[in-house]
Amino acid sequence: MGHSAVVWNYRAATEITKDWNGINQFLLRNPQGASAQVSLHGGQVTSWRNEHGEELLFTSSKAIFKPPKAMRGGIPICFPQFGNCGSLEQHGFARNKIWTVDDNPPPLHSNDSHGKSFIDLLLKPSEEDQKGWPHSFEFRLRVSLTIDGDLILISRVRNINGKPFSFSFAYHTYLSVSDISEVRIEGLETLDYLDNLCQRERFTEQGDAITFESEMDRVYLSSPNMIAVLDHEKKRTYVIRKEGLPDAVVWNPWDKKSKSMVDFGDEEYKQMLCVDGAAIEKPITLKPGEEWTGRLQLSVVPSSFCSEYLNL
Repeated sequence: MGHSAVVWNYRAATEITKDWNGINQFLLRNPQGASAQVSLHGGQVTSWRNEHGEELLFTSSKAIFKPPKAMRGGIPICFPQFGNCGSLEQHGFARNKIWTVDDNPPPLHSNDSHGKSFIDLLLKPSEEDQKGWPHSFEFRLRVSLTIDGDLILISRVRNINGKPFSFSFAYHTYLSVSDISEVRIEGLETLDYLDNLCQRERFTEQGDAITFESEMDRVYLSSPNMIAVLDHEKKRTYVIRKEGLPDAVVWNPWDKKSKSMVDFGDEEYKQMLCVDGAAIEKPITLKPGEEWTGRLQLSVVPSSFCSEYLNL
C-alpha cells in the first residue's frame, strides 16, 4: 500500500518507443493505469485505454502502418483540408507527415499542463507541401492524458506567412463501439447538416437522437460544445467537449462502402463510429501573425449519465 504518498512524475510517465517503421511513438500514462499512444507519423493518437486496459479508439485490423499512407483509426489530424473539398489530397497532408517533438512550445493556459501527462509536437511545411499549398505555418499539437483518464488534444495553427490563408480542420476521431446499431448520439438534434451522400445538400436533423441503420456522412453545423455518444451494450458514454470547432462530423461507412476500402475490414463498420470536432463550413482565416486554437476533450462515463446533465 502507501502509493498515495508517491508524487506522480508526469515526465517519467511518458515512454518513447519505435513502431515497426522505426518512427518514434509516445506512451502517456496516468496514475490509475489509463494510457494514450501518440505517433510522430501524422501526429496521430493511435490508442487510448481506460484504467482497465480497454481500448476506446477503433483501429482497423487492415490499417496500413506505412508513411506516407494515413493510418485507418485512432485520431488522424485533417489539415489544411477536410475531405475532398479543395485542391489537396483527401483530408490534407498533416496526417501523412512525420512531425517533430516540440521541446520548447509557447506556453498554454496553466490548466492545460497541470496534473497531466503530455507530449508537444510540431509540424512545419516542407517545400513539397508549399507547392500544393503555398503558405508558411507552424502547427503545434499537445496531446494530454489527465489524472481522470480524459484525452485532450490542443491544436494551435499560426500564420507565419506574409499574407492571409484559410483552412478547414477536423479531429477525425474513430471511437470503438460494441455495435453501431445500439449506439445513439445526443446533442445534435434540430441542427442543420450537410449530407456528403447527397452532394453536400443541407438538411435539418429531425430525430430525437441520431441512430444508425445505414451509411452516414454528415457535417452538423454550429454544433454545441458538448456531444454524447451512448453505447448501450457497453453501458458507457463518450462525452466530447470541443472549443474553436463549430462543426461536428458523423461518419459510418456501413457495409457496401466498407467492402470498397482496402484498409478496412468488411464487417468492421459495426465496431466503429467517427464523431469529429471540426471547422468545415466556414474555413478558419488567419492574417499574418494570427493563431487559431482548436481543443478536443474526450471522456468516458457510465451510461446512466444522460442528456439532462449535458445542459444541451
